Amino acid sequence: MKKILSLLIVLALVVGLVSLTACGKKEEEQPPEEKLKVVLYINGTLGDKSFFDSASRGVERAIKELGIEGKVIEGGYDPARWEPDLEQLSEGDWDIIIVGTWQMTENLEKIAPKHPDKKYFIFDTTVDYSKGNLDNVYSILYKQNEGSFLVGALAAMITTSDMPLANPEKIIGFLGGMDIPVINDFKVGYIQGAHYIDPDIKVLVSYAGSFSDPAKGKELVLAQYDQGADISFNVAGETGLGLLDAAKERNKYAIGVDSDQYIMFKDSDPEKAAHIVTSMMKNVDNSLFRGIKLHMEGKLEYGKAEALGIIEGGVGVADNENYKKLVPEEFRKKIKELEEKIVNGEIVVDTVFGQ
Repeated sequence: MKKILSLLIVLALVVGLVSLTACGKKEEEQPPEEKLKVVLYINGTLGDKSFFDSASRGVERAIKELGIEGKVIEGGYDPARWEPDLEQLSEGDWDIIIVGTWQMTENLEKIAPKHPDKKYFIFDTTVDYSKGNLDNVYSILYKQNEGSFLVGALAAMITTSDMPLANPEKIIGFLGGMDIPVINDFKVGYIQGAHYIDPDIKVLVSYAGSFSDPAKGKELVLAQYDQGADISFNVAGETGLGLLDAAKERNKYAIGVDSDQYIMFKDSDPEKAAHIVTSMMKNVDNSLFRGIKLHMEGKLEYGKAEALGIIEGGVGVADNENYKKLVPEEFRKKIKELEEKIVNGEIVVDTVFGQ
């Protein structure tokens, strides 16, 4: 009996030691989870208070809310730098490399196939997937034509109203950074929205030939105001900051773009901000955050382009305090009505990219 009892005690001790050893090994075999590493490469600089600043906010939000390791790099405006910079980032330890605009498309099409272990986002354009070997690239497009339809309708209602800064002329303005398809997609939606309200609205269209020349933007929009426009739509990145300066100088209305530009200026330059009735939001920040989150959940589909419109939260009208203060409730209700008609397909917005 004593022998059996002794054997049972020894057996229990052995089992206990084995269990402890196994637990110890299990703990040792679980290294700390590595953070997802994401880099945003900007082919330009921050400070435009619209497009690139919005992209940066998306990555910063992912750092705070998703716990990723992230970085934003300003590549400047010299195109000769962009391809070697992208190659260098691809050779580093980044998991996701994010670039944007049509100016980076060719660079990405060259580099992504050489680094199949990396994942890439490109926003506001798409790579040509028919070229092959781009299964590691996720392209994000925005239905800027839809959001522009709404602000075009708003501009038409304002210019034909008795709002304080409106004049008797049925003239509105549009400032594009460059005469390229993505900018013209804003334009066609804007014009269609204006003509939906009043077919007799005249739209003055100007292109600056640059996204980084505020002085040129101001010059062009001052000319629009002098020709009878009482409101103009900024679709010109940093150049468009000149449009906002022109609105302040001439005491006219302005529509911002990409980010809520009223919010951007309400503290630093409240007089300028007061002239910004709303902004056509291209929610680059939300789209990048969404893409990173889907990647982390294993739900993001690479090797394809996705277009984000009103229904996906990709574009919309900035519904801020100044919008509510300046724009009559009747107009704001009309914008909501038009938004619903676009979502349910009752209104099909023109696009330069085909339906």
